[in-house]
Amino acid sequence: MDIHAQKILILDFGSQYTQLIARRIREAKVYCEIHPYNVGNDFIKSFNPRGIVLSGGPSSVHDRGAPRLEKEFFDFKVPVLGICYGMQLTAKLLGGKVERSKKREYGPATLNVLDPTDIFSGLGRAPLKVWMSHGDRVEKVPRGFKVTARSANSVVGAMKKTDGLFYGVQFHPEVVHTPKGTRILRNFLYKVCKCRPLWTMRSFIETAVDDIRKRVDGGKVVCGISGGVDSAVTAVLVNRAVGDRLTCIFVDNGVLRKGEADKVEKTLKKHFHMRIRRVDASGRFFKRLKGVEDPERKRKIIGNEFIRVFEEEAGKIKKVGFLAQGTLYPDVIESVSFKGPSATIKSHHNVGGLLKKMRLKLVEPLRELFKDEVRSLGRELGMPEEVIERHPFPGPGLAIRIIGEVTPKRCEMLRKADSIVLEEIKGAGLYRSMWQAFAVLLPVKTVGVMGDERTYENTVAIRCVESVDGMTADWVRLPYEVVSRISSRIINEVRGVNRVVYDISSKPPSTIEWE
Repeated sequence: MDIHAQKILILDFGSQYTQLIARRIREAKVYCEIHPYNVGNDFIKSFNPRGIVLSGGPSSVHDRGAPRLEKEFFDFKVPVLGICYGMQLTAKLLGGKVERSKKREYGPATLNVLDPTDIFSGLGRAPLKVWMSHGDRVEKVPRGFKVTARSANSVVGAMKKTDGLFYGVQFHPEVVHTPKGTRILRNFLYKVCKCRPLWTMRSFIETAVDDIRKRVDGGKVVCGISGGVDSAVTAVLVNRAVGDRLTCIFVDNGVLRKGEADKVEKTLKKHFHMRIRRVDASGRFFKRLKGVEDPERKRKIIGNEFIRVFEEEAGKIKKVGFLAQGTLYPDVIESVSFKGPSATIKSHHNVGGLLKKMRLKLVEPLRELFKDEVRSLGRELGMPEEVIERHPFPGPGLAIRIIGEVTPKRCEMLRKADSIVLEEIKGAGLYRSMWQAFAVLLPVKTVGVMGDERTYENTVAIRCVESVDGMTADWVRLPYEVVSRISSRIINEVRGVNRVVYDISSKPPSTIEWE
């Protein structure tokens, strides 16, 4: 079975919600990919999508240099769903009238459905709660289109082309604030595009194993494991494909969590009988990171040094030609920027830090997956919950949780504080309800009093967030008694720290990691 046979193309106009659109489509068990709006009609034709989604975006269709589509785009005989900017742009390009709103409409709104068929099928005639975020509005739909829904203040809330090849919505069906949004998207996928739910992790395993075998073609593979879910699942999947031709290399880069190496080695050897080589390269990493404070430089240095270590270790194994990595789809998306929409927020160590002349060929079997899909994949592979449910841990490790220069002393300080955070979160039974919980060492010293002595020591920030897939996140309202225990233990047990603060920022506008 070809799990990519029926796929949806998402053209990105820079919306902060574009990845959420992809997540909702994947949750419906339909494969999709995100590409820049200006990828070109030749690519679209070769992609051969079953349907196309035009994302929202921050621009106004009236802005000079605003993202556009080629007019020939509308010649494709493929169903299209335009969301917010995608709907407004279509209306403008096809002869409709788009006006600037007198005031930006942002937040909850009520939608009155006029045509309860197609994308609104099965939703009834009761007003829908939706989430709006727009500065333009469609004043008049193009010829050949009809209005299918209006908001309470009579703004065009949805439209469709009478031939059934275009649907537009002014609101955002992909966000949780539109309760029936998932049903609307699934109606587009199943009823309009005639897709079937082929995208499952069980089917993915069959396809991925076959692809890995073809790519490796009898060769040997090394896989870098870090203790995180992504690298562990990668190792198990590749192991299923090539067996004892895989050697896992665990590099201790000096910026790992407490007891990381021992836990990883024990788990993979016990459950999957995998071949693992441990390498202590912490001295090399600290030497390269000396004096470096810029987070992007940290990421690239660590990414490059990982590859160097891998190649050196691989050189000790005869006829190794491939390196397996746990690169995920959001890593790929966040590392790509193009004119207009999505700017690069940060490069990912698996994407932006690779050496230009790397000898080993890459195997990235998770490159199409989101984090929650990786966890589902791990369960299908029979991996223990203690591995699957581990909180995400960045490839650059504690180096990007230490703001400023990374030194062995500062790493040890943060490692102890971080282990206390995790111990208390687990002890309170809160670990599995969170996306991530960790400590951050700040380059800030404050005055304190311990005993009868004045201190001037470091500050640690605690970060706990809840999320579905890491694309958006909200800070966790930790019980005061848990915060109190964490703070008290860190100040008493971690030498060099005299103040603890709690991060109450959400994503967006902040990111989950501090760097």
